[in-house]
Amino acid sequence: MDPVAALRWQQRVMTTSPWLHEEVASRMAERLKWFRQLPTSWLHWEPVGGGLLAHRELRGQMPDAPCHIAAQRLPNALQATRETGGPGWNPLSWGRTKGPQAATADTRVNMLWANMALHMEPRPQTLIRRWHSHIETDGFLMFSCLGPDSLRELRSVYMAHGWPEPSHAFTDMHDWGDMLVHSGFAEPVMDMERITLSYSGAEPLLAELRGLGRNLNVSRFAACRSREWRAQLCRAIEADLPRAADGRLLLTFEIIYGHAFKPVPRVAMGPATTVPMEDMRAMLRGRRG
Repeated sequence: MDPVAALRWQQRVMTTSPWLHEEVASRMAERLKWFRQLPTSWLHWEPVGGGLLAHRELRGQMPDAPCHIAAQRLPNALQATRETGGPGWNPLSWGRTKGPQAATADTRVNMLWANMALHMEPRPQTLIRRWHSHIETDGFLMFSCLGPDSLRELRSVYMAHGWPEPSHAFTDMHDWGDMLVHSGFAEPVMDMERITLSYSGAEPLLAELRGLGRNLNVSRFAACRSREWRAQLCRAIEADLPRAADGRLLLTFEIIYGHAFKPVPRVAMGPATTVPMEDMRAMLRGRRG
């Protein structure tokens, strides 16, 4: 993956969320029912790209849980998630903070929510460790991303014409589970599903892909393509992509879902060992439990 291109993509200004990301976020929100208790606080990672409708849905499910925001374009994300007070005069709302707050390096939450971001990250292990640092002991991470079966029909078209890959490679869910464990998480649970989208033609298909991300493959075309090449691409898509019974073009997306807990830390004791106060309190609570 090209890290410079990935950073440019992460720093783009967005005002709306892609439809597919909203759909995945809605399905991920259903998985919150698996937990006995809803989070008491949470951090939304890149909420504009991850889904603003889903953000409002989660705020509705957890109205009393403080929410924090982390984003490359933080002012834009805070503005997009800003909340206004309800109608009328309500003393119960006095003293409540309106809308999420910006996350800092010291922010610790019960749940970190990251929808459809990890597959666009050039240094995923570093990012997962950063997520780990924001989660309280016994808190948990919930995330989703694209899996390696995504765009398989489009990859076949590119291969048949001898073109470079249309996207960078996506990581398998078992590898994500290993990365979670190596980053300090415990009990990772991974699952996946395939979503097949249909399109009326090549142009709307390419327009949607452009909203979902960019090709960050270091072996992609080194320069912009001509109009004639784009026309050739559209003809190839129209001719070679599978079609549904009604004639619409079909494209597969593999969606990976994962969650994992942050366990009580285990500290290897030496002749002299420094333990952060937060970790010491967590270890003592676990021992009493």
